[in-house]
Amino acid sequence: MVTGNAIVGGSWALVVFVIGAISISTLLLILSRFLGGRSKGHSKHEPFESGISPVGTSRLRISIKFYLVAIAFLIFEAEALFLYSYAISVRETGWAGFIGAAVFIAILLVGLIYEARMGVLKIGGQDNTRHTRPPTDK
Repeated sequence: MVTGNAIVGGSWALVVFVIGAISISTLLLILSRFLGGRSKGHSKHEPFESGISPVGTSRLRISIKFYLVAIAFLIFEAEALFLYSYAISVRETGWAGFIGAAVFIAILLVGLIYEARMGVLKIGGQDNTRHTRPPTDK
């Protein structure tokens, strides 16, 4: 049976760690504020792009299809993680694990067919979105 004193005695290490982390963080923030250099210049608040002066605007309209492909990639990448863990324990799970993995793959296959029919995987071709480009001086 664990007594209250044993629980309190074991939590002192956590309390000391939290207090130490907060005090070191605060100390470093204060030191950087007082010791850090301050520069005031024309280019201080401009974005830095590998040493090249920025041209145009950063507000470009990008087709939603790229985001849909990225989300589909994440979903099917998570599928690979789940199937990898199943492949490691395939002998221990037996037929129940096989049926569960088969149902999981079938559900994802239905999702892939749905995405293919909706045109999510087609990036090229006719695109009705307009891309805004910076004006050129001629």
